[in-house]
Amino acid sequence: MSSSVPMTPASYQSLQEELKNLIRVERPKVVQDIAEARSHGDLSENAEYDAAKDRQGMIEGRIQELNDKIARAQVIDPAEIDSDKIVFGAKVTLFDIDTENEVTYQIVGEDEADIKLGKISVTSPVGKSLIGHFVDDEVRIKVPSGTKVYEITDICYE
Repeated sequence: MSSSVPMTPASYQSLQEELKNLIRVERPKVVQDIAEARSHGDLSENAEYDAAKDRQGMIEGRIQELNDKIARAQVIDPAEIDSDKIVFGAKVTLFDIDTENEVTYQIVGEDEADIKLGKISVTSPVGKSLIGHFVDDEVRIKVPSGTKVYEITDICYE
């Protein structure tokens, strides 16, 4: 997997902080936990040892995953984008034709997507469908409940 991973500067910073915490805090702690569990004797029936080894495996796996994402990161600052079409980082206001409700989403990377905060992944069905469209475009998006029809009422980059 050598493709780039688009992300905002905030997401990049968050991944770096998580990686630093795993390497400097969590990894040494689990090594200490393993050493302590070993000192309790028979490893074949030592639940503390097994749990610590499992945790070590999860930490090492996450460290590898974060290193990979950071190495492939394509950091995109939405505030520096000057476009009238929807691209990564856009904050898009949509008018739902059926319900007559308005909703605003920001198109972000997979790691920072959080629907509760109005952030959707660029790889989600909605995110993919919006890319390349302009204000006043009508967009049909297939979602699990059927097809939604939205009108794009605003696009901004901040």
